[in-house]
Amino acid sequence: MTDNGQGAVRKRRPPLILVLPAVILAVGTCLPVIYLLIRAFGAGPDQIAQIILRPRILLLLGNTLQLVALVLLLGTLIALPMAWLVTQTNLRGRRIATWLMVLPLAVPGYVMAYALIGMSGYYGFLSHWFGITLPPLRGLWGAGLALTLYTFPYIFLHLRAAFLGMDGSLVESARSLGLSPLQAFLRIILPQLWPALVSSWLIVGLYVIGDFGAIALMRYEVFSYAIYTQYAGAFDRTTAAWLALILLGLTLIALWAQARVTRNRRFSSGTLRRAQALRLGRWQASAWGAIALIALCSLGLPLLVLGHWMRLGLPDFNAALLVRAMAATALLAAPAAAIAVALALPVSLLALRYPGWLPRLTGRLAYLGYATPPLPLALAMVFMVLALVPMLYQSHAVLIFAYVISFAAIALGPLRLALMQIPARQEEAARALGKTAPRAFARVTLPRLRRPALAAGVLVFVMIVKDLPLAYMLAPTGTRTLAMSIFA
Repeated sequence: MTDNGQGAVRKRRPPLILVLPAVILAVGTCLPVIYLLIRAFGAGPDQIAQIILRPRILLLLGNTLQLVALVLLLGTLIALPMAWLVTQTNLRGRRIATWLMVLPLAVPGYVMAYALIGMSGYYGFLSHWFGITLPPLRGLWGAGLALTLYTFPYIFLHLRAAFLGMDGSLVESARSLGLSPLQAFLRIILPQLWPALVSSWLIVGLYVIGDFGAIALMRYEVFSYAIYTQYAGAFDRTTAAWLALILLGLTLIALWAQARVTRNRRFSSGTLRRAQALRLGRWQASAWGAIALIALCSLGLPLLVLGHWMRLGLPDFNAALLVRAMAATALLAAPAAAIAVALALPVSLLALRYPGWLPRLTGRLAYLGYATPPLPLALAMVFMVLALVPMLYQSHAVLIFAYVISFAAIALGPLRLALMQIPARQEEAARALGKTAPRAFARVTLPRLRRPALAAGVLVFVMIVKDLPLAYMLAPTGTRTLAMSIFA
């Protein structure tokens, strides 16, 4: 018996009731990728070379990398000073400011893109209300701005956590040795922020690589947009499969780079002491002005533009269609979230309580579905279902399956954290009193997992409600989710 800090862990064979669902989830995340590989390499060498070496691939690659770089740059320029303000200064109303920086996550990227488009032009919001006509915002800057206003909270949350966990004595020591504030930031603070930056860049970069809605509205040609047009327009499955594999390759490269950059990086002086908050003084108003400007762009703009167009379209508003879209979304999201949590729990239990190669493998493969961009995943599901079980094509079962393997990894975090806080000794004590293993788990551990499981289910549910690519390509004929209705 060994102890890893979260309780006693027995080196014994894991029960089948845990292994089976974990293996099902792992195999499920692998199937679309495997079939995508089979489909892509089913073409002849000449056809493969013609697809890969065409100049359009380089154009799509360059556009994708430009968009990712732009979003990461703009997002960092917004998130870094905001995270510094709410953690390192005496800013009044820091909790309100934090909420204002996080709430844009509730606005999907395609809604943000629609708001930017609806703001400009002769019939746009600014022209109608203020007589200001802006040229339509399209292309790289339109897509980059829309995705930045949606994704910068991810960077903000990571940096805020890094600032809160930073040892303030290091900065004070550097200042006492004569370093200027800029030098102290570059030499002391920035290295401590680097792991948080890289982790947040990975999350945002993966989202941008796989986004479809905002990019399609902005008419900017990247891999995800090209995959959809290739499949929907030309119905060229081989070319679409190769584009999807290249996009998946970019994702894997990003994951590898993140692991290499952050490997073995530790920043600690042995103690943790919060630095003295910087007094803003007369700069309080300027700080809140910057916060208000960001909130206006990321929250106020979508609300104003959507309100403007809703006011114009209220005579034609069809409440019945909205109710049907809400019901269709709930009927898809609720079972998918429940199944995702039910499969994520055995994966978490295996990884924490049964060390070995199988728990490690299933735990890592559970993240493969989330790491796979949604459009290639949807495309692989289309190919696989049409080849193996065509009767299930465009069925609710296939869409729910895609949701589960794509978002199950999101449920792992809350469940793993909760299990780490529940010592395994408590279950062993119950077993020593005569309870069987299932009864001990049900009586001791399961009640303490209800709230974390609910939180994990809510996270998955929200992600499914906002999803566009999977629903757009896999939804049954006649089924329209909220995301599809908004995008249409």
